[in-house]
Amino acid sequence: MWKCLVVSLLLVTSALAQESGTAYDALRVVGTRMNRSFVNRVISVTGVNGNPQPASWKILLADRNAPGGVREVDVTDGRIASERTPARGVVGSSEGATIKTAHLNLDSSGAYAVASHTADKSSTQFSTVSYTLRTDEHGDPVWIVTLHARSGQPVGTIFIGANRGTVTRTEGMFSGATMQDVETDQDAAPEREGGIIGNARARIRGTFLRAQEEARGMFERVRRSFEDFINRTT
Repeated sequence: MWKCLVVSLLLVTSALAQESGTAYDALRVVGTRMNRSFVNRVISVTGVNGNPQPASWKILLADRNAPGGVREVDVTDGRIASERTPARGVVGSSEGATIKTAHLNLDSSGAYAVASHTADKSSTQFSTVSYTLRTDEHGDPVWIVTLHARSGQPVGTIFIGANRGTVTRTEGMFSGATMQDVETDQDAAPEREGGIIGNARARIRGTFLRAQEEARGMFERVRRSFEDFINRTT
């Protein structure tokens, strides 16, 4: 137990110590180098090959002055490395909805801490991380964190609410279980399941629920308001 606690604290310390290169930092660059209003027009933020943070962030913005109504900005090393105006149809938030950045309470460093802890609980080994921040079908901001093996193959994906830090969904984790296997709905009563399969699902569900609960505690330690961050630094 103490070993796990020490590992978790080291993880949180490491994540918080990495100030440069996070998604919030990239958005700050957009706000200061381009236009402050752009931080309220974010459709999505993506980064790949994070170790734990990616070298570059790609930010998709709603821009009515752009030919396709969107502007794509690459931020690398604290500067705008490239900028283009792609046609509509590029991957972003649900139906192109912009993220309510005032609702953001989880930077990419915090998303990594929550995702790493969840991966550890599911015995999922990974080497690098890819991030996507966008809105879900309800219009709420969500981090989609994909874990990759050393070969680059994805080994699991974790969906984390960027407002409250709740792990809402996993893919390819917890013994490869689907969300039906770990659902928490009251209708999925244990007594309806029996035998080896039912017992296995009960164990997987219990492991997932414990990981979900611990993720909430992790979130309280890494919580970071974007509104406070951007108002303090711009």
